[in-house]
Amino acid sequence: MIDALDVARMERFWQDATRGRTDGLRLRFVPTAKPKAGKNRLHLDLAGGPDWEAEVARLLTLGATRVDIGQGDVPWDVLADPEGNEFCVLRPGHPGVLADSGLVAICLDVAEEDRCAQPSFWESQADWHAVESHDWGVRLRRRPTSTVSLVMGPPAAPKAARNRLRLEVTHRDRRPGEFLDAGGNEFHVTY
Repeated sequence: MIDALDVARMERFWQDATRGRTDGLRLRFVPTAKPKAGKNRLHLDLAGGPDWEAEVARLLTLGATRVDIGQGDVPWDVLADPEGNEFCVLRPGHPGVLADSGLVAICLDVAEEDRCAQPSFWESQADWHAVESHDWGVRLRRRPTSTVSLVMGPPAAPKAARNRLRLEVTHRDRRPGEFLDAGGNEFHVTY
């Protein structure tokens, strides 16, 4: 779930940016009057594919911009969508990438003190399972061959307000609504 000032524009951008390849996950946009402020705690990663430079150029043409969030010299490109939400374009050979295009990761900042609690929490809520655990964090997938993973690790951006990007899970045994995960991040439950 992504807050958007212009829902239609954001839907078009992300449909084009992912080429509609989301491994069955739905990107849902909800209207807001509040512009983005600060670094998001949750962001999306796209696969750049073998010609990642052309993919970055394509995304810039769609309305993305290059941003510096203090990432330094990293082997991926950090861009922002038309409303300033950061996302990464991963280069070929990036660990854990199982597709050449589209959405490949949902990245959740996790504070060091929540490194154990968050993966356990999300395994129980989303029925995704840990497939990797390293110093940098944990990767969960619905199935071992799922092209989209949930990646959790430090550092965590400071939480000053409600998260602009939030996870949403379908859970028939819980009442619907907005809740907090183990790290204080909002998430939604639907039927």
